[in-house]
Amino acid sequence: MKKRSVFVVAVALCALALPAMSKDELPAVVVSSEPGKATITEAVKVTGTVESVDLQKRRVSIKGSHGKVQSLELGPDVRNLKQVKVGDRVVVRYAQALTLTLMKDGKELRGKTESVGGERSRKGKRPAGAVGQKVEVTADVVAVNRRTRTITLRGPQQKVDLKVRDPEQLKQIKVGDQIHAVYTEAVALSVEPAARARP
Repeated sequence: MKKRSVFVVAVALCALALPAMSKDELPAVVVSSEPGKATITEAVKVTGTVESVDLQKRRVSIKGSHGKVQSLELGPDVRNLKQVKVGDRVVVRYAQALTLTLMKDGKELRGKTESVGGERSRKGKRPAGAVGQKVEVTADVVAVNRRTRTITLRGPQQKVDLKVRDPEQLKQIKVGDQIHAVYTEAVALSVEPAARARP
């Protein structure tokens, strides 16, 4: 999956690996910005047809509307996997968001917290599941380069350079400030009845 620059920063700060997924439809991306705060969100809906099912490995191969086959490994949250058959229609919804907030003269300790939650279908119902993850990171601003429009952040595990495209946002940031990043992602999968061929 292509990651926009702000998501690359979230991945670097949080040491996350986003699931690889082909997008059959263009993502809906929304960017909002106000002094000292920026948010980017992305939502994608992928539909396809089940090409193969490996119950032992809990792996399902899905052919998207553009003919590309993608293999997905389904965790235990996707219940009733035995009901999935070749030809079933599958819908995968994926959403992610990153909010960066400037904390002037920050006094917080650098840190990272993670939380995960999920839901799954009831026994006997069609297979489905949803998993959500939230990661929060507090990082110190250790350098500001106004010429290249970059800031250097030291997170709990590593340093990373962040390009700040908005000059008004860059004017507000100085060494000694902190950036609080909140990254959330959610993946939902559901299986729909296979479309019947017309006689």
